[in-house]
Amino acid sequence: MNNQLPLVRLSQGQLNLLKVCPRKFQHIYLEQLGTHVSPEQQEHLTWGSRFHLVMQQRELGLPVESLVGEDAQLQHWVNALVNAAPEILTKVPQTFRESEHCRTLSFQGYLLTVIYDLLIEDKHCAQILDWKTYPQPKNRQRLAQDWQTRLYLYILAETSDYLPEQISMSYWFVKSQSGPQSLKFPYSQLQHEQTRQDLTQQLIRLTQWRQRYQAGEQFPQVEVSTGRCHDCNFAIRCQRNSEGSMTNNKDSLLNLADIPEVSL
Repeated sequence: MNNQLPLVRLSQGQLNLLKVCPRKFQHIYLEQLGTHVSPEQQEHLTWGSRFHLVMQQRELGLPVESLVGEDAQLQHWVNALVNAAPEILTKVPQTFRESEHCRTLSFQGYLLTVIYDLLIEDKHCAQILDWKTYPQPKNRQRLAQDWQTRLYLYILAETSDYLPEQISMSYWFVKSQSGPQSLKFPYSQLQHEQTRQDLTQQLIRLTQWRQRYQAGEQFPQVEVSTGRCHDCNFAIRCQRNSEGSMTNNKDSLLNLADIPEVSL
């Protein structure tokens, strides 16, 4: 990597944004331009942060009454999750557990960072748990390919003595209509090697884009045909705001499931 490039800390959210639109990554992370968040999205983010804080406090054995006392909905969904997953949320002797567990991995000149909502380890296996404060998505395969799933599993395998087959990740979707639902993703050596290859290729591209950016060249733009520019805050900056140059894709509207949750 070019020594003139500063060390960059990358999260799963940044990797996902790179996959969606490199130019938007440039605007947000290199140029530090803000994006508009609607009142509905801000309310969702705030509620999600409060839910994560309650779960963290609960795991630490601290009182949560002051956090849920004036929010009946929050109390309801916390209780619903506890009832749906007692075997996961009950502490077992000789088991390591930590809420908001952070791990980093130096890779290709970048510092990859993950924060697990809850990590549970014993001598046989390790489980990563993640709380999602939106309904369960319909597309399991899309979630399997999301960088959160891939990076979280990859880093745990790289920074522990567990074999990939001993590691799993489970998402708990708190607000599913019939009550909290989970999706579990096992891991394997084959997946681990594929993630290593994909991550290497993506970071090589990112390094090249950063070097060109220093020389005055912009990051690549997403194809107009994807329809992603339609509701992007940077459409004007990218000269993609002309009705004639964009497709009107109703499915391109931001979904709450795509809003990154705020880490505590």
